[in-house]
Amino acid sequence: MASPSTSSLCITTLLLVVVSWATSASARNFYQDFDITWGDGRAQILNNGDLLTLSLDKASGSGFQSKNEYLFGKIDMQLKLVPGNSAGTVTAYYLSSNGSTWDEIDFEFLGNLSGDPYILHTNVFSQGKGNREQQFYLWFDPTADFHTYSILWNPQRIIFSVDGTPIREFKNAESIGVPFPKAQPMRIFSSLWNADDWATRGGLVKTDWTQAPFTASYRNFNADNACVWSSGSSSCTSSTSSSSDGNAWLSEEMDSTGQERLKWVQSNYMIYNYCTDAKRFPQGFPPECSMS
Repeated sequence: MASPSTSSLCITTLLLVVVSWATSASARNFYQDFDITWGDGRAQILNNGDLLTLSLDKASGSGFQSKNEYLFGKIDMQLKLVPGNSAGTVTAYYLSSNGSTWDEIDFEFLGNLSGDPYILHTNVFSQGKGNREQQFYLWFDPTADFHTYSILWNPQRIIFSVDGTPIREFKNAESIGVPFPKAQPMRIFSSLWNADDWATRGGLVKTDWTQAPFTASYRNFNADNACVWSSGSSSCTSSTSSSSDGNAWLSEEMDSTGQERLKWVQSNYMIYNYCTDAKRFPQGFPPECSMS
């Protein structure tokens, strides 16, 4: 029988192992996952890699990109947007590939005057073609705290979500001739920049540089459920069953609750939908609009 001191030592050792395992399991951080790409010191990684901030002043904005490329994934990031008078500023958070026929999945947050709501602008590019804008107000103040902005991208659909609530779905419509992003790996990018020629009320409201620097903050990046593309191959092997628990996202679709929440957002908070803009498409709406 072990002595009390031996038992205590064993328990202490076990606890240390558990703590060490838990720490290593959750130790993803911005140093490991991202590179600051521009801004001359205006982008900073803080708190041992747990927090990233982007800043904008009259001289320059700033940005970062992921070290990894992904070909499908369920990707989360928490953002806290520029507070106060953010008119003229844009905080962009998106996935994009390279080249002239690139694919892209966009969140863009268009700043506004103090007290007026941010506009969340979304878009999907496939083979270099975009023009698929949907815009929303949010049902909370995105500058007061961090909120989770998510992209589910699998071979069948792209779902944009905010705090777990779906706001937009772009379905694979290749069967009716609409290209879908499925062959080009994409990096995650984010930037904070001045766009006062168009961002706020079509460019009528300019950036108030007396409020600079403007700062947006990021934390809790999660791409555990994503296929990393490296050296021409995916971390999700062809033998991986999409029905297995760990890869259910590869065939995930909205359940009835998700569909109801999507309808709620689109009924109450959508302020622009290209699929209803008859003036823009006098010859008829894009074919994918018949599926939404």
